Amino acid sequence: MSVYRVTEVIGTSTESWEAAARSAVETAAASVREIRVAEVVRQDVAIENGQITAFRVRLAISFKYESGS
Repeated sequence: MSVYRVTEVIGTSTESWEAAARSAVETAAASVREIRVAEVVRQDVAIENGQITAFRVRLAISFKYESGS
């Protein structure tokens, strides 16, 4: 039997939503082990002077709790 935790992270990129998602997962993976799934919860963009300046992705990531044994 397994137990998983779900938490949200937000990634940003000046290139694309895909790059923003990749950045969020790679950054989270540096401190959270056994990430299993990342679900896109929301996508939006930052706009300045009528131009898109950043793509943002909110991800729900799930990771497995480690047992003490």
